[in-house]
Amino acid sequence: MTRRRYPLLRAAAELLNAANGVQPLGREGYITLPVFAFGWPTTEAAPLYLAGSVLDAARRGLRGDFRGARGRIALVLTAIAWALLGLIAYRNSNARPYFEEPLREALGDDYEQVAAASQPGRRRRLIGIPPNELMRRRYVEKANTVQYGPHGRVNRADIWRRADLPRDGKAPVLLQVPGGAWAIGMRRPQAYPLLSHMADRGWVCVSIDYRVSPRNTWPAHIVDVKRALAWIKENIADYGGDPDFVAITGGSAGGHLSSLAALTYDDPQWQPGFEDADTSVVAAVPIYGRYDWVSARGSGRKEFIAFLQKFVVKRRITDHHQTYVDASSIMRLRPDAPPFFVLHGADDSIIPVQEGREFVEKLREVSASTVAYAEIPHAQHAFDFYGSPRAHYTAQSVEKFLSWVHAKYQAGIKPPSAEPTIKP
Repeated sequence: MTRRRYPLLRAAAELLNAANGVQPLGREGYITLPVFAFGWPTTEAAPLYLAGSVLDAARRGLRGDFRGARGRIALVLTAIAWALLGLIAYRNSNARPYFEEPLREALGDDYEQVAAASQPGRRRRLIGIPPNELMRRRYVEKANTVQYGPHGRVNRADIWRRADLPRDGKAPVLLQVPGGAWAIGMRRPQAYPLLSHMADRGWVCVSIDYRVSPRNTWPAHIVDVKRALAWIKENIADYGGDPDFVAITGGSAGGHLSSLAALTYDDPQWQPGFEDADTSVVAAVPIYGRYDWVSARGSGRKEFIAFLQKFVVKRRITDHHQTYVDASSIMRLRPDAPPFFVLHGADDSIIPVQEGREFVEKLREVSASTVAYAEIPHAQHAFDFYGSPRAHYTAQSVEKFLSWVHAKYQAGIKPPSAEPTIKP
């Protein structure tokens, strides 16, 4: 009896987890945290969950867990969970159009041909083995860690480059800013699918750590990002990168920081001691970011503001309102913003998709540059972390967008911009 305890409860838990993967079971308040914690790996690694569940069910069936009325009900619930996991896997593997169509709409029908003209380096791929996050060491030099700032281990970066790239090749450069609620910020193992793909295409990538809260207080985070940009402009030529073509990307908190850096390159308040350094970027790709630190309206906004006040800014918004305004990317929009490609998951339970929609809407009203937006149906927060199909579609679409910008740069053509439409 002890070996067959609670088969119904276990099956119900599996079904609940699969249902949460199909659609988040909570979008308001602190329930979103466990909803994300369980739903995130399920939505991106559904085939592994399915295979593991089937094997485990076979093992439990052999020991008799599915005998009797309760056992048969448990088996039915488990089978339904398998069907839901199969649906999740199908959605994930068939998500490619949701990444490609927004680029076609924003860049033109010929965007792939234009992007293909950007050839910073020939790929040297092992036959039959596509590049992915498990092949990281193939792209990173042995002496891969550099110190970009004065703050010890938290101001370190990995340089991702192919060993066969010429040192004087002037390859395009991408700065990756990690996420983690402004409290983690670890460069490893974030964005490995993207970084390995970009390196395979001949880009030089820089993935950084930065000072995080609660040990550090805002604006230490953005200061470090800008310091990394200044370091890149001064040193990346030694690694074969082009200091005149530096793009920036990041997810979650990294999406906020990358978008904010792209929009405030000439603001000296976050460049203490290096006010005159060039921290501009040629393009920005924020992914599922937070762009508004001020508004308390909307799902999860009050909890988010409370988090900032207690752990990140450590000051009340009512007493230091301008600090929150300055830190809001959506408040720093400008006509001369660089081209943007914004991505967000429609089922994001940590940062609701409305955050991405509103940022893109406002940016398009103001910016004279291209603004592409991909909203990915059924995608949770951090959908590009694992080596899932969505992660690889993300890497491919980001590379095509940035290569499109780079091809225009190589041809001496400024990327076409839309006339800003200002609401009356």
